[in-house]
Amino acid sequence: MIPFIKDFDFQYAVAEQLSPLITRVTANNPGPFTYTGTGVFIIGTDEVCVIDPGPVTPEHIQALDKALEGKTVSHVLVTHHHIDHSPLAAPLAKKHGCKVYGYGRQLLPPDGGEVRMEAGDDLAFKPDVEIRDGHMFKGKDWTITAIHTPGHTSNHMCFALAEENTLFSGDHIMGWSTSVVSPPDGSMGDYLRGLEMIKSKNFDIIRPTHGPAITEVQPFVQAYIDHRHDRENQIATALSQGISDIKDMVVEIYTGLDKRLYPAAALSVLSHLIHMGETGKVKSSGEFTLKESYTLA
Repeated sequence: MIPFIKDFDFQYAVAEQLSPLITRVTANNPGPFTYTGTGVFIIGTDEVCVIDPGPVTPEHIQALDKALEGKTVSHVLVTHHHIDHSPLAAPLAKKHGCKVYGYGRQLLPPDGGEVRMEAGDDLAFKPDVEIRDGHMFKGKDWTITAIHTPGHTSNHMCFALAEENTLFSGDHIMGWSTSVVSPPDGSMGDYLRGLEMIKSKNFDIIRPTHGPAITEVQPFVQAYIDHRHDRENQIATALSQGISDIKDMVVEIYTGLDKRLYPAAALSVLSHLIHMGETGKVKSSGEFTLKESYTLA
């Protein structure tokens, strides 16, 4: 079981000093995909960067303006293009005369008929500077390195603060819930590789955009990995019992799940089946879609 962290001590629209170099302002946009809301991280003391500025709402804008008063904003960094992370990036950068940095647009635009499993896409998002894995940013008292972690989305980036050995994980790893991996833009194979890579870097603390920090990093990330492998074992068991349709797999595997969430669970199963096909464990009757039937290879 993943040791989820549900308790979270925070205040909306208040600049909370979390460490010598990290301040957080939490937007008042709680929901099923944002938990208690979007946590915007301000890194540094006088010359700062801002990670995931969040939504464009008057209360949130006012709170960030107050938190940044008297500071020089040199960079605005975005983990990915979802509407709870990126919409305020361009207005904030324009206000402070700096640039927005991110991986770029998603590689595969969402299917119009897709059941949304996350907050939704910021289709207007386009960074001023497209970055890639290893891109480094420096301020007077901080150093941040970009880490490309596709899976939740193809353009997802995490950011590592060297001075405090801290990872800002966006939605790649969250303390309160698993992360959504939804085809066609999301990739389970990429996601699992990203988790293994993050685990190997031995961070002292992970700070997701939503919810509390993860302080027991190694066992938590390993539990995330184990959960995904357990899910694939459940799918393999269902296939061995002759269950070939994704809808039937959802009923078999997700016992007790609210039926309204079945479409979302089906997309999660599909992401696993695609990965199992890539690793030679599963065959499809056609393309890897929700409508095909599947068998063990």
